[in-house]
Amino acid sequence: MYPPSRKDFISLTLSDAHSHTYNNGKHRRQSCLRKWKQLSRLQRSLVLLLLALILIFGLLSYPSITQEWKSFSDRDEWLELNDREVKDELPDVQSVLDLPADKVPPPAAGPHVGPAVDPDPAVVEPKAPNIPIFPKPPIKNFPNKRGPPSMRKDGNISDTVGEKKQVQEVVQEEEGEQDKEKIVSWRGAMIEADQATEPPPSANGKEAAGPPAPADPAAPAEPLPLDDAARTVARLEAVRDAFRHAWKGYKDYAWGHDELKPISRSFGEWFGLGLTIIDSLDTMWILGLREEFAEARNWVEKELSFDKSVDVNLFETTIRVLGGLLSTYNLTGDPLFLDKAKDIGSRLMPAFKTPSKIPFSDVNIGKGTAHPPRWTSDSTLAEVTSIQLEFRELSRLTQDPQYQEVVNEVMRLVHKLPGKHDGLVPMFINTNSGQFTHKGVFTLGARADSYYEYLLKQWIQGGKTEDDLLEDYLQAVEGVKKHLVRQTGPSKLTFIGELSHTRFNPKMDHLVCFLPGTLALGAHNGLPGDHMDLAVQLMETCHQMYKQMETGLSPEIAHFNLQATDGQDVFVKPADRHNLLRPETVESLFYMYRFTKDTKYRDWGWDILQSFNNHTKVPGGGYTSINNVRDIENPGPRDKMESFFLGETLKYLYLLFSDNMELLNLDKYVFNTEAHAFPIWPSPPK
Repeated sequence: MYPPSRKDFISLTLSDAHSHTYNNGKHRRQSCLRKWKQLSRLQRSLVLLLLALILIFGLLSYPSITQEWKSFSDRDEWLELNDREVKDELPDVQSVLDLPADKVPPPAAGPHVGPAVDPDPAVVEPKAPNIPIFPKPPIKNFPNKRGPPSMRKDGNISDTVGEKKQVQEVVQEEEGEQDKEKIVSWRGAMIEADQATEPPPSANGKEAAGPPAPADPAAPAEPLPLDDAARTVARLEAVRDAFRHAWKGYKDYAWGHDELKPISRSFGEWFGLGLTIIDSLDTMWILGLREEFAEARNWVEKELSFDKSVDVNLFETTIRVLGGLLSTYNLTGDPLFLDKAKDIGSRLMPAFKTPSKIPFSDVNIGKGTAHPPRWTSDSTLAEVTSIQLEFRELSRLTQDPQYQEVVNEVMRLVHKLPGKHDGLVPMFINTNSGQFTHKGVFTLGARADSYYEYLLKQWIQGGKTEDDLLEDYLQAVEGVKKHLVRQTGPSKLTFIGELSHTRFNPKMDHLVCFLPGTLALGAHNGLPGDHMDLAVQLMETCHQMYKQMETGLSPEIAHFNLQATDGQDVFVKPADRHNLLRPETVESLFYMYRFTKDTKYRDWGWDILQSFNNHTKVPGGGYTSINNVRDIENPGPRDKMESFFLGETLKYLYLLFSDNMELLNLDKYVFNTEAHAFPIWPSPPK
C-alpha cells in the first residue's frame, strides 16, 4: 500500500476536521438543550420574556437608526458637494463658484458721474398751495450703455387673533410643522399665487442647474483691522462685495425680471416691472457702484414700460417703484427717473376713486382700473397710510397738487375715525364705508406697522408743521407703552406684543424692529426723551432675536417668555423660523448709531452681515431666504432673493458703517419704508 499522496493527505485531513466540527456542534446543541431542560419553568419564562423585550426594543429603534444613517449620508453628500463644487473663500469676497466665462454677460462701461448733490435749501415761491419747491437737482447726461441681456393669512404664520396656546406650549409643537408654499410681500401680505411665475429654464433660456451648495458656514471670518479707519474701509468694501455678489446672480439669471431665484438660477415675476433693478438704483449710487448703475439706467431707459395690462399692488408699487425712481432722481438729477416716476404715479391714481376716498389695494396700470382684493372689500391700514411720502414728493417735484391731495385726504379721514385704542389702530379699513373693520386687534407688525412710521416721517418731511400727524404719533407711542410693552421674565428683555380684544399675546414680528429707529428719529427731532430710552431697550431685544439663534439670523416671528424663571427669553415656532433677508433690524441699528455714536451698533450689524454671508450666500451669485434659522447645518434655502435685500438691507448696512454723516444726513433727508430717501421740506418762515 502506497503512502497517501499530498492531495490524499489534504483530503483526509479536511474530512476529519469536518467530521470533528460536526460532532462538536452536535454535542454543543445537545448540551444546551440539556441545560435548558434543567431550568425551572420560572427561569425559562424570564429568559423568553427578556428575549421578547430585546426584540421589541430593536424593532422600535429601527426607524430612528435608519434616520441617523440617512442624516449621516446626507451630511456626507453635502460635504462631498462642497468639496467638489465650492472653492475656498474668505468672508466678504466675491462668489465662491464662478460661472464659466462664456456664460457671464459682458460688463457695461458705466459713465463717470459726479457725487450726489443735496437740494439747495433755498425756498422758491410755490405755484400750488402746500407744495414746497426746491431747485431741481442738476441734470446730467448719461451716455447709452449696453446692459446685460387682505384677508388672507400673511407670511407671518402665527395667528394675530385668538391664539390659544401659551408660549411654553409653542415649543412643544411637532417639529415637522411646515408652512404651505406662499408668495409673501415684504410687509407680510399674501400675494395671489397666480401673479407669480416660476419658469423652469433660467433667464438665459438654458435649463436651470441643480441647487448649488451654499457658502461654507464653517469658513473662518477674516479678522478686521484693529485701526478704526481701516476697519471702516473693510466693512464698507464687504457691503459692496455683498451687493456685487447679489447683483451678479440677478444679472446672470433674472435680468429685467422682478426677483432672482438663486438656487434654481431662474427668476420670479410679480408685477413684471423689474422690481430688483428699480429698488436697487439708489443703493448702487450710494455705494459708488457706477458701472452697475449704468447697466440699470440703460434698462430703465430702453426696457422699462408701464404701458401693460397688469394688476399691481398700490402700496408695494408706490414704495418700491415710485419711491425708487423719485429717490434716484433726487440723488442724480437725471430727468429720466422723474419722467418714469410721473408715468407710474399717474397710472396709480385710479386706486383713489372709491366711495370713501380710501384707496383700493390693486390697480391695473394699463387699463386705468382699480379694485379691492378678490376676497374682501377691505384694504390693509398700513397700505393706505404708507404711500404718503411718495405721492407728496411727486407733487413737490412736478408742481401738480393732485398726488398730495389724495393721500392727505386719507390721513385726514383716519385721523378722525372712531375705533382707535389710545392711538392704536385696527389692521383693516373698508373702502366703501371708510370705517375700521375687525376692531379690537392691535399690532405693530404686519398690516399696521408703517402707519406709525409714516405719521412721524410725514411730519418731518413737511417741515414739522402738520400738527395732526404729530398728535396721532404721540398718542400712538403712549398707547404702545400702555398696552403693548412688556418684559421677559428671565432676562428682562423689553418687547412689543399684540392685543386681541384685551388679551395680550407675547408675540413680536421681526417687522416690529423698525420701531427702535423710528423712536430714535423722533427723539432726535425734539420728541420726549423717554422715546429714546424705549428705543435703546427694544434695540437690545432685536439684537437678541439674532444672537440667540444658531445661525445668527432672526426668525420671522418670536414669542417671549413672561414667566419669572431661569429659562429662555425667546421661543420660536417651527413655522416661524424662516428669515427673508429683512432690513428692519439693520435699519434701526443705522439710526441708533447715527444718534448715539455707540460702536456696539456697528458691531451688531457686522455680525448680521457675516451671518448672511455664512448661511444665505449662494455660490454663483445671489442670496437666498432660508427656512430654519435654528439649523446651522441645513437652514433650508427657500430660493428667493427679495428686492428689498438690495434696496434696503445692504443700503442700511453701508450707511451704518460709513463715517460720512453727510451721506444722507438725517436732518436733510427722510427715508420711506423701502429705504428710499426724500428731501425734508424747509419750514415756512414764521
